[in-house]
Amino acid sequence: MTNLSSSSRSTALSPSITVFAPAKINLVLRILDRRPDGYHNLWSLMQIVQLEDELSISLSDKHSAVTLRCDDPSLGTDPSNLVYRAAAAVLEHSGRAVGLDLVLAKRIPMGAGLGGGSSDAAATIIGLNQLLNLGWSLEEMAHVGQTLGSDVPFFFSAPSAIVEGRGERVAPVRIRGQRWVVLVNPGFPVETKWAYQQLSASRTGVRPISEVHAALGNATELAWENVLQLAENDFETAVFKAHPILHGIKQELLDKGAAAALLSGSGATVFGVFRDETSAQEAQVHFQAEPHFKVYVVSTPFDS
Repeated sequence: MTNLSSSSRSTALSPSITVFAPAKINLVLRILDRRPDGYHNLWSLMQIVQLEDELSISLSDKHSAVTLRCDDPSLGTDPSNLVYRAAAAVLEHSGRAVGLDLVLAKRIPMGAGLGGGSSDAAATIIGLNQLLNLGWSLEEMAHVGQTLGSDVPFFFSAPSAIVEGRGERVAPVRIRGQRWVVLVNPGFPVETKWAYQQLSASRTGVRPISEVHAALGNATELAWENVLQLAENDFETAVFKAHPILHGIKQELLDKGAAAALLSGSGATVFGVFRDETSAQEAQVHFQAEPHFKVYVVSTPFDS
């Protein structure tokens, strides 16, 4: 099932829907060989956490365009925005010609390795599928989403999934129980393209997927204890070299009791996974003394 929750209301003139787009973390992120299309194959175990953007979508009876507003002035709202692009892609694939007003409340930091833009795009597709009564399956929505970004298909199969290829091959997995996650964002972004360049320049070859990681993808369900023992991110060495503060954050999370701590995506957010909320909140207090940091305590969805 998709992770993206929604609520809808309608009036005679302006039907609308509100959808919530969660952040993701990469519990495992392996970057493999470069593909003929210039992208890299990847292998990742991805997990959503309960830090969410909020997107309201309304049908307009006043115009036939797509308009987008956002409460974060640093985020462009022109046709380069992923929400705008997702809305345009849905209209193109469905053959519908309607006016749309979209309002995005941004909570997930940008350039943070948390998949905020990709989640927003997926939420747009899910919201419009409901609002326009398109009847698309999760597979059809993911097919539209994969043209927008490598992380987008994952959000149709969350809360947990193994993601392969460029991101288009997604296999949902179940991780039993719940954990608390401390997200520490240093207040600056890391650009994905730059991170890939640093990774390529710093390594001499590509390690194949290990047997223990491959076994995660073959299991019917996983335990948090096993997953966290296998947590790793191929971007860490190169990104930490350029930004030593991120390595320091990781070490401090471990010192504060995190069962595992890792860079998420290509950064810049570093997360620590804790067994209970109290220890996570104690770690949060430690990092809140740094004025530039954005620090969040969030949970994973509970799975019994």
